[in-house]
Amino acid sequence: MKISGTRQGAIERALEYFDDGTFEKELARRVAYRTESQKPDSGPELHRYLDEEIIPAFEDMGFRCRKYDNPLGSGGPFLLAELIEDEGLPTVLGYGHGDVIHGLEDQWTKGKGAWETARDGDRLYGRGTADNKGQHTINMAATRSVIAERGNLGFNAKFLIEMGEENGSLGLREVLEANRDDFSADVFIGSDGPRMSPDTPTLTLGARGAENFDLIVNLREGGHHSGNWGGLIADPATILAHAIASIVGPTGQIKIKDWLPPPTPASVKQVLQSLKIEAGPGAPEIDPDWGEPGMTPAEKVFSWNSFAVLAMKSGNPESPVNAISPWARAHCQLRYFAGTNADNILPALRKHLDDNGFGMVEIG
Repeated sequence: MKISGTRQGAIERALEYFDDGTFEKELARRVAYRTESQKPDSGPELHRYLDEEIIPAFEDMGFRCRKYDNPLGSGGPFLLAELIEDEGLPTVLGYGHGDVIHGLEDQWTKGKGAWETARDGDRLYGRGTADNKGQHTINMAATRSVIAERGNLGFNAKFLIEMGEENGSLGLREVLEANRDDFSADVFIGSDGPRMSPDTPTLTLGARGAENFDLIVNLREGGHHSGNWGGLIADPATILAHAIASIVGPTGQIKIKDWLPPPTPASVKQVLQSLKIEAGPGAPEIDPDWGEPGMTPAEKVFSWNSFAVLAMKSGNPESPVNAISPWARAHCQLRYFAGTNADNILPALRKHLDDNGFGMVEIG
């Protein structure tokens, strides 16, 4: 295949990479690494993914690679790959992550499970195919296509690949602050998120932040028989349910005023009016009455905050007994928009709980 040194030539190289099966082979190899960052013993596998798969691929393109251990002593490592063509050129910093959430091998209903890619029509199944191994594999291949086509990029390129995004990006802020010059760039492109619709390429000029925390009610040691003690001792699950109900309304409206962003500027509202969120086949249907009243789906996602209970447990739901559990716990998250006082999220929550009679609810 004869390809000239043109933009079209680079595009044709990228298409050939996809059409000849190389993309699927590379992705399958990377999906096979069980990079579950939420598992405490995942460290060796997280390093192995970078050492065996990602670093060699960058070095083959002429990038210089540097790996940073997590400064917090726990959490995944970080990789910086850089190709400096000329100090006078602008620098673009790309982002991706090589870790994934739990494989949940016994819960897969499509494909061949978590660690083996499988095609079903136009879809590829496997843990990380979209989030985020597929995304950074595509970005690396696109970079390789341009270099192969014309011998250079025409700008300086840096890539940050972290290995703990799914576990809260522990240590990311610290490693960036300690190595500002290493990661400095003129443009940052974080390739880790959905499209507005499957057929629409999406460029998002920012993302909501996240504050994750546990709400814990731990009242006593051991469970007590509900026939003897029901109505006499406090039920942690009931207390926790009411505490959560004081935070968020029955249709998802946030009740803590200090958690809300400033009003959306009219110019932003005008832009958002033209955006339609269509997740495509297999995605959940949008609930129009959920969230802040009077807002369009796009406004709720791109200009407002949202609260969610990501996990919740009391007792043993898989095998319940007639006993009042001594504890209840919920893992919660606030997604927040620009302008929210991030430093006040947890202090405001503590004050809200205390003011509403939930002093026994701990924040973890």
